[in-house]
Amino acid sequence: MDRPRLTQLLEAVKAGSTDVSTALAELSQLPYADLSYARVDHHRALRQGMAEVVFAPGKTAEQIAGVAARLIAAGQDVLVTRLEAAVFADVALRVPQLEYRAAARTASFQHQVRANTNDERVAVVTAGTSDVPVAEEAIETLRMAGIGCRRFFDVGVAGLHRLLAVLPELNRAEALIVIAGMEGALPSVVGGLVAAPVVAVPTSVGYGTALSGFTALMGMLTSCASGVTVVNIDSGFGAAMAVVRQMKLTERA
Repeated sequence: MDRPRLTQLLEAVKAGSTDVSTALAELSQLPYADLSYARVDHHRALRQGMAEVVFAPGKTAEQIAGVAARLIAAGQDVLVTRLEAAVFADVALRVPQLEYRAAARTASFQHQVRANTNDERVAVVTAGTSDVPVAEEAIETLRMAGIGCRRFFDVGVAGLHRLLAVLPELNRAEALIVIAGMEGALPSVVGGLVAAPVVAVPTSVGYGTALSGFTALMGMLTSCASGVTVVNIDSGFGAAMAVVRQMKLTERA
């Protein structure tokens, strides 16, 4: 249940095209469904503009499928993150509606495919090609929220001319998700060149002293570019949701 669907339901009751008992039957699925191993939140889209997202690690294929099936039955869209292909093969036997995207390691289902907004609204920028899997997770999350984006991959500080070549395009974006491993310098550089909000994502890419992303994380947290927001290591999903929540709030206003 999201705001457009709730509004539609209430308008239908008001107009007399849907009776109260039918509306109550649909609303009776709220606020959550107790599956014993999970409490599926059917209010998430109503509160935040996007349905509950399933984090796959630590869950069995049966549990992932159970949550996804319940969301679908309740009229919700489904996004499963960090889902390995081998596990998806098992999940798909139970929930064949799900579509897998290997680059993002996600599975998804939409009751109605959303027409994405202008593709220059968000820029997803990576320092290197090794950061692309994290970027694809962010892109898939944005797609599920109906927010278009453009990819700017492999424009890191080791070849700064590559970034400067696309700077006019970056300046057209309403928000930027900037992803980097190693020393994590790219968000600071981008943050000093553009006016739009920058969400920085440290990745676990790099040699020994990169410390599995902690060096990039610390560098981003101490950025000299004002107002750069930093999310968790490898969290393309978290970065995208920071953008989604802000844009949904703006749309509501």
